[in-house]
Amino acid sequence: MLGTYSYHQIFRKTVVAFGTLFNNIEVHKDDQVMKVPLAYGPKQKFLARLDQVDPTNKRVQITLPRISFEITGITYDPGRKVSPTQKIKIAKDTDENKNVFMPVPYNVGFQLAIITKTQEDGLEIIEQILPYFQPHYNLPIKLLDEMGETKDVPVVLNSVDYEDDYEGDFSTRRAIIYTLDFTAKTYLYGPVSDAKIIKKTITDYYTSTDVNTAPREVRYTVQPDPINADADDDFGFGIEKEDFTDNKQRNPTSGVDEDI
Repeated sequence: MLGTYSYHQIFRKTVVAFGTLFNNIEVHKDDQVMKVPLAYGPKQKFLARLDQVDPTNKRVQITLPRISFEITGITYDPGRKVSPTQKIKIAKDTDENKNVFMPVPYNVGFQLAIITKTQEDGLEIIEQILPYFQPHYNLPIKLLDEMGETKDVPVVLNSVDYEDDYEGDFSTRRAIIYTLDFTAKTYLYGPVSDAKIIKKTITDYYTSTDVNTAPREVRYTVQPDPINADADDDFGFGIEKEDFTDNKQRNPTSGVDEDI
């Protein structure tokens, strides 16, 4: 009902690009370098695994520190809206030109959770992240493959929250959580359609600015020479001039020239 099928994987590309921002975080301890694991999923999932018990009654715990992220929401952004009737012309690839309507602005909310065992590890990780967001960071993403254009998607840091998830006795494992909320200002494109080539233009000259009553004087018709020339061909243009006599004038009701 809505029209032509199109799937440019823009949301998927935005999620993957957001995750790549944090895939090279490291923690240094005693001359050892540990790369912090990164995974997609809610932080509650990883917190539950801290106390998970396997069938052999042996405690199975995950390695900390760890980073996880997930989508928290998708909202329309009216502040970045442009005219929906404008089109973007895409360079010709074979023998057809293509175009697409202007993209629709949408905001994708992300939540990044940094789970550590000690406060020192948590501070070491967030200090590698926060300096890049002032408060946004431009993330280059190729949203539409047909255009071959890399677009900067601003990723805005909205807030930083701290939580010390520790309850129970000294044997209970401690988990320090830093939660960072982000907004990625991405764009959605509709279907890419074939653009028709304009091969004929007509221009009419009138004796007055009021075209409803003034008689038409001259008509110029311009078209490629030959008529089947392509958009990239350079065969010239044929111009045809047509004069109209004074015994015809424009009928304001029908909009055509009639004999007096």
